[in-house]
Amino acid sequence: MLIRIMIAAHNLHKHKSFLFILFSAVGISANGQTADSSGKDVLQEVVIKAYEQGRRLQEVPAAVNYIGRSTLERFSPTSIVQAVNTTPGVRMEERSPGSYRFNIRGSSLRSPFGVRNVKVYYNDIPITDPGGHTYLNQLGYYNFNSIEVIKGPASSLYGAGTGGALLIESLGQSEQPSIHTEYTTGNYGLHNVYGSITTGSGENAGKASYQHQESNGYRDHSRLKRDVASWSGHYCFGDAKVLKTSFLYGNLYYETPGALTKAEYDANPKSARPGSAAFPGAEAANASIRQKTFIAGASYEQPVYQKLKNKTALYGMFTELRNPAIQNYGRNSEPHVGGRTSFIFSQPLQKGNLNIDVGSELQQGFTSVSIFKNNGGSADSLRTSDEINNRQLLVFSQVSLDYNAWTFNAGGSLNFFKIKFQRFSPATAGRQDRTFNNQFAPRLAILRKFHHLNIYTSVAKGFSPPTTSELLPTGGAVNLGLNAEEGVNYDLGIKGTIGKAVYFDVNAFIFSLENTIVQRRTAGGGDYYINAGATKQHGIETYISYPLLQSGGFMDRSLLWLSHTWHNFHYKTFKQLNNDYSGNSLPSVAPHTISTGFDFLAKKGLLGTVSYFYSDRIPLNDANTAYADAYHLLMLQLGYQRLIQQKFMMKVVAGVDNLLDQKYSLGNDINGFGGRYYNAAAGRNYFASVVLELRGKKR
Repeated sequence: MLIRIMIAAHNLHKHKSFLFILFSAVGISANGQTADSSGKDVLQEVVIKAYEQGRRLQEVPAAVNYIGRSTLERFSPTSIVQAVNTTPGVRMEERSPGSYRFNIRGSSLRSPFGVRNVKVYYNDIPITDPGGHTYLNQLGYYNFNSIEVIKGPASSLYGAGTGGALLIESLGQSEQPSIHTEYTTGNYGLHNVYGSITTGSGENAGKASYQHQESNGYRDHSRLKRDVASWSGHYCFGDAKVLKTSFLYGNLYYETPGALTKAEYDANPKSARPGSAAFPGAEAANASIRQKTFIAGASYEQPVYQKLKNKTALYGMFTELRNPAIQNYGRNSEPHVGGRTSFIFSQPLQKGNLNIDVGSELQQGFTSVSIFKNNGGSADSLRTSDEINNRQLLVFSQVSLDYNAWTFNAGGSLNFFKIKFQRFSPATAGRQDRTFNNQFAPRLAILRKFHHLNIYTSVAKGFSPPTTSELLPTGGAVNLGLNAEEGVNYDLGIKGTIGKAVYFDVNAFIFSLENTIVQRRTAGGGDYYINAGATKQHGIETYISYPLLQSGGFMDRSLLWLSHTWHNFHYKTFKQLNNDYSGNSLPSVAPHTISTGFDFLAKKGLLGTVSYFYSDRIPLNDANTAYADAYHLLMLQLGYQRLIQQKFMMKVVAGVDNLLDQKYSLGNDINGFGGRYYNAAAGRNYFASVVLELRGKKR
């Protein structure tokens, strides 16, 4: 039945409304429950950290999605992109291997690469730097055990930002002593080697791991090499004391082939950007990223007094970035330090509970950026030398009241952001400052529990100052006059089960944004940013799942899932010179995306996944004169695993991505100069993995 649906989707891509109704009907008629594919935890029973509530996912009064380890294991163990894209309202792209772009509800308007306007925490550590940028690609696939995605302004606890927040955990709650080795190979010279040693178990575990990944890439000049060494610990002591430790070193290199015009993309999608009379091509410039990052930090939670506890995290992070590009050569050194502390008061009530959170977060960055002439991938004569100090302070408070079947949540944050900038070469103009102060961002939410479903609504204000990369872009003059985005988001959602079986999560939202920051591209591929007036963004995000066939005696666990995203994003008012883009669709946003599939693990050890992803066509510029075509991705994975005497586990898996061999562009360059929008993704490709694990006894 699922294969017939895939074929229907392939033939009916021009009839998007019918396609959505078809998939929804199949998902609802399935009449089952959802499980993170380990089969041990029903998804609505998963306790998540979002908003420091420690609630079941179904009871959180917010648009939050959970990506577990088993969701990640549905796909190739070399990238989290496909797993993340099973989440409605979220889009992750890979312009070339290693070059991630992540957005929530369309926030890639500001992201030519990387992660911006989304606050990211790794094991309680805020790894989004005070300049507003996150090097998510520095984390390897195996550093993700779970991801909580908070959609929309998360202002009550996580501060400035209109896109949302990510809470990443590297350890699971069911860790056990083991020695784990894994090897994956595939097309385009793919080799992925991973090894880990886990000591302790459950709430008292430490894991040391190393990953080496390399690939030649689908396109010319798209080679990747990644090495990640990490150690994470989770230790519980008496009296509810919890220590979490995190150390990570990543060394990442990848080549950047550059965007193509439509003619170049149609003629040879594998090609790198060619040279011209004004600029060299990507290969001649040796355009690439050389990035090294070190993270060290810890968080400690402890009781302070009766009903009062404290949670404090301290960390340091350093990134060294070398970026030979078509128009220049950049050398960045980006150290920063920070900490976060919160006090949580809990008071049981006769018919509920009262929780009060108060805390603050401080980050300080010390960045130096030098831009040179690029001579075939080597730094030549110095053009500019800058020093940048960023400071970001967040003070937050939140009150949550559970009373009978109601949950009331109110919170807010004060956000202070300051940048000090001084250019020393070719000549200093003295120190320049820009301050974004006293921005109050409130959030209110209400949830009502019924027998098998919960209904919630929320309103939140978002405030997002420009990032350092936007104030000092690679392709334009210093723009300290760029203004912060501000917007208000309204959510209405329903989560629950049908017949104690089908799990569903449907969320509708309206988001109005002022001073929207959008990206522009120069002829040399550099970027610069402008404020684009106002936007109107609304949509519906749906997730449904059901453990199809799980009632059979041969099945250990199974899951049929469906997610659909409908986003209707437009410029409300946007005039630039003689151009009026008011009413146009926002570039980079697909109106419809669908992810669906089925995975299973049989009691005999056979396992498999079939998944399908559809993306509607995407406008590529503000004028809406160019579009990336719609595409359909079909993935198949089959394998076998066996546990011998509860000690030795062996697993063999083989899979194929893009089975239909679709030609499509992923991670488009929005508003690219001269129509350079397209970054071709890989065609049909195969991979195979072997996993060996020796398990010790649980303590």
